Amino acid sequence: MGRVTVRRPVLRLRDGSPTQRPDTLAAEEPMEIRVGGRPLTVTMRTPGDDFDLAAGFLVSEGVLHHAEQLAAIRYCAGATADGGNTYNVVDVALAPGVAAPDASLERNFYTTSSCGLCGKASLDAVRTTAAWTVAEDPLRTTPEVLATLPDRLRAAQRVFDTTGGLHAAGLFTATGELIAAREDVGRHNAVDKVIGHALRQGLLPLRDTILMVSGRASFELVQKAVMAGLPLLAAVSAPSSLAADLAADSGLTLVGFLRGTSMNVYSGAERLTLGE
Repeated sequence: MGRVTVRRPVLRLRDGSPTQRPDTLAAEEPMEIRVGGRPLTVTMRTPGDDFDLAAGFLVSEGVLHHAEQLAAIRYCAGATADGGNTYNVVDVALAPGVAAPDASLERNFYTTSSCGLCGKASLDAVRTTAAWTVAEDPLRTTPEVLATLPDRLRAAQRVFDTTGGLHAAGLFTATGELIAAREDVGRHNAVDKVIGHALRQGLLPLRDTILMVSGRASFELVQKAVMAGLPLLAAVSAPSSLAADLAADSGLTLVGFLRGTSMNVYSGAERLTLGE
């Protein structure tokens, strides 16, 4: 398994005074995802929960919808010149009858940790048809519950405590109970990891569930939420205009700038029960 953190020597300056000290950094390594032995994409990620990442990516791309469609995931041996395993190549086996990814999904470039959808030919190519509709999802929650989620997610970030350099995504119940949390240098990877975990546990679609992310709410994160059947996405920072548009079109509740008891609701405000 790859290292989640690495140590590096740094020159630290405080009030002009230099000191030499080691620093702990979040690891970032490439991971190739294959389906049936055929290369699909390469993403830059923090090692750990790699099988969840691969499964979640395939949910986001509309390949997988249920745990029964996933036959197996394994690391590929012989990934190095001497036949060893770098744990940076993952092969996904689909169940019989499950269609392989469309050739248009194949990437001739790697997906960076900052952008999970770079190189998509057009906006229409991103609007993958979802297996579920979130507009009629019965989720109801309160601003008071949402206000607790950033701290609860932060408390689940084990690696962030030592590096300060990771995004996080968490799945919560309508009452604010944590279901699962994942960390990664890429915010889209963190979301894929929690969605992949949910798929492998047979939890999709994620009805009556809240997705909380530590950064901004981009178009791709809204798309991933919709593809997983999630009715509410909350972020501590701003959404993009396309994210707000997709949320409104899909019937997803989008909350941004969630900090303490303050928040902006960009769509789906009817899911929030407000005090009299």
